[in-house]
Amino acid sequence: MRIISGTHKGRRIKAPQKLPVRPTTDRAKEALFNILQNQYFLPDLKVLDLFAGTGNISFEFASRGTTDLIAVDAHPGCAAFIRTTAENLDLPIATVKSDVFSYLERSTGIFDLIFADPPYDFSEEQLLELIDLCTAPDRLKPEGSFILEHTKEKDFSGHPSLSESRKYGGSVFSFFELKK
Repeated sequence: MRIISGTHKGRRIKAPQKLPVRPTTDRAKEALFNILQNQYFLPDLKVLDLFAGTGNISFEFASRGTTDLIAVDAHPGCAAFIRTTAENLDLPIATVKSDVFSYLERSTGIFDLIFADPPYDFSEEQLLELIDLCTAPDRLKPEGSFILEHTKEKDFSGHPSLSESRKYGGSVFSFFELKK
């Protein structure tokens, strides 16, 4: 995996092979950040990265100037890798080892942007619960977005908070707004 832009542009990061992850491809990540940079000034954002895995998305945000950033993952190896890599690169990423649903239940933070890349085998019920939790007014700012990365087999076109979906290979980024 590599950081595409910002202070660490071009830097390759090698995650341990034993981690149970599926990092967002560079192509999809580049497309996502092109969208985000046209909508937001990244250094001003408060960002929450759920199911952070290798920290791929968090590292990209931090390299592009985001300083208020939390990465959450339940796997101890993933959390440790993100924490160590962020320290080594001097990136301002607060790392939390926690189940995402438990974290969301006890956290009081309200975010400009929430990104989630849950396991692709999550059920539709789990994904809908995640969408509802992340688009709640006590979690997402009024002009904020919740971005869910998922397989193209999942379809959220009927969800009232969905604003758009973009497909990149086998992955889809669905953008949700504050719950109405």
